[in-house]
Amino acid sequence: MDRSHNVFGHRTIEADAARVSRVRDLLDQEPFLLNAPSRSVVLAAIREVCLHRGWLLLAAHVRTSHVHIVVDAETKPERVMNAFKSYASRRLNEFGADRPDRKRWARHGSTRWLNDQEDIAAAVRYVVDGQGEAMAVFVAEA
Repeated sequence: MDRSHNVFGHRTIEADAARVSRVRDLLDQEPFLLNAPSRSVVLAAIREVCLHRGWLLLAAHVRTSHVHIVVDAETKPERVMNAFKSYASRRLNEFGADRPDRKRWARHGSTRWLNDQEDIAAAVRYVVDGQGEAMAVFVAEA
């Protein structure tokens, strides 16, 4: 996935080993991976921020290397994403998952507006069922 090919429902681009190698060479730390206990901590933090801010969490799936979330919030997606990253980092620090100065999240992330109920339903299905083996998953009751 990259910024030019990040369109919901469209095919992903082919793997590019040379690009992966170039990007990995730029890292100053090993990628942060979430184990099962850390995934549970992140999912709890996501639910906490939604409760605190009055956002409706529709679905979340915390994976080993990334997180998918569908949320109904009356604010820009970038602010929502930053709140999730902040809460999750704070809870991971309290949990002792790694050093507090550990880089855990990408500089940005994929954010998009879902414009109708059909788009929302498709996104929830993708987050809950389209990720392979279920890890730390939340889905709102219908």
